[in-house]
Amino acid sequence: MIAFLVALHVAGVAGLALYGLLGFVTLYLFLRHRHARTEPPPDPRDWPLVTVQLPVYNEREVVERLIDATAALDYPPDRLQIQLLDDSTDDTTSRAAVCVARHRARGLDVTLHHRSGRQGFKAGALSAALADARGEFIAIFDADFVPEPSFLRLTIPYLATDPGLGAVQARWGHLNATDSPLTGAQAIALDKHFAVEQVVRHRAACFPKFNGSAGVWRRTCIEDAGGWQADTLCEDLCLSTRAVLRGWRFHFADDVVAPAELPATVLAYKNQQARWATGATQCLTKYAAPIWHAPEHSLLARLYALLSMSAYSTHLLLLLVLLVQLPLLLSGYRLPSWLILFSVLGLGQPLLFLLAQQVLYRDWPRRARHMPALLLLAVGTAPSNTWAVLRGFFGRTFTFSRTPKGAHRGYRLRAGGMVWVEAAFALYSAVVLVLALLTHNAGAILLPLLGVLGFGYVALRAWRESRATA
Repeated sequence: MIAFLVALHVAGVAGLALYGLLGFVTLYLFLRHRHARTEPPPDPRDWPLVTVQLPVYNEREVVERLIDATAALDYPPDRLQIQLLDDSTDDTTSRAAVCVARHRARGLDVTLHHRSGRQGFKAGALSAALADARGEFIAIFDADFVPEPSFLRLTIPYLATDPGLGAVQARWGHLNATDSPLTGAQAIALDKHFAVEQVVRHRAACFPKFNGSAGVWRRTCIEDAGGWQADTLCEDLCLSTRAVLRGWRFHFADDVVAPAELPATVLAYKNQQARWATGATQCLTKYAAPIWHAPEHSLLARLYALLSMSAYSTHLLLLLVLLVQLPLLLSGYRLPSWLILFSVLGLGQPLLFLLAQQVLYRDWPRRARHMPALLLLAVGTAPSNTWAVLRGFFGRTFTFSRTPKGAHRGYRLRAGGMVWVEAAFALYSAVVLVLALLTHNAGAILLPLLGVLGFGYVALRAWRESRATA
């Protein structure tokens, strides 16, 4: 039995080390390709027709801001079509209708597409509206985004001058990164993805991806890749993977920033992360074989894509390592010292967080102060993300759960049973920590200490937020 538990522990630590190694590989590729920039192409002689799609669902707090920002895009009005794709069941629709009418009175081509059902969720809304889209190119903004007026003028030239380019992705900015340690931590995580990982994906040809918002598609690319499909919760990753497998190239416009609102509560953040975890896992099960059997892509690119898609499984591995520590400590077993080598590899990902801050901001040390909060979130959300990963592997049905924005009480989330699971893991971690201290087992102290703090932090905040909605 002890041998089995040791094997589980070593497998879990080795798995976590693998994703740490992925961080070092990403660092190497970033340093190698960071200066391989594409010069902005000249403006087209005739600006092409662009359709901007705005998928929303119960977004009463931000829908008018979204429409106004899109209507303010600095683009020839006669070459611009705006579609508000509204699946709402509250007064979002009436608010949006008034705003749409105001801009239509100014001569803009803005239409509201309301569906009585949510068939296919976001993918279904995008697909249904595509039939009425007149644009050669399709720009997409989620409800929490506020695009800059120059967005289309900075992105469309890439597509207009390169017929092999399927999509252009902009970098996400943050509207509320300084509001709290929670939003500050999220900003660090997203900055790492966009300032480092997306640079590597695109410039090193490691399966570039569309992030669901703040990007522009070539319509023929969408159609050639099979259109929007609603069998995963990450319709963006799903479509971009198919497009890459079909031979389309992507461009990451890292100098174009589209600000967005970060989830302001732990409950909203957990909801968002769980949706992404489920969707990425669904895409992994759907595309693992096609990616692996794509010889036109390098072995490094295929491995990078597969490991990136499976990255949320690190939460499952973390829980596995934590759970086996208690019986190992009770048995008197001391883990071999060479496991510290795996811990060193685990530094790969934190280095990327710091690198992204240094690349993007002059005051990066001040922004990096939220790294401890990010660490607590990463540990504390492990139970909910593990459950989400398991749903992605084994679930047959799913619902697209929106991430609430704004302060409207009707949009608040409840903690549910997961808060008790998180609290139980906090208690379990405390028991492991005490036992490790009593047995002077220094190698078994760090993870349960992080567990006490991370699980406790997330559980307590989730409970308080849920109580505030009662």
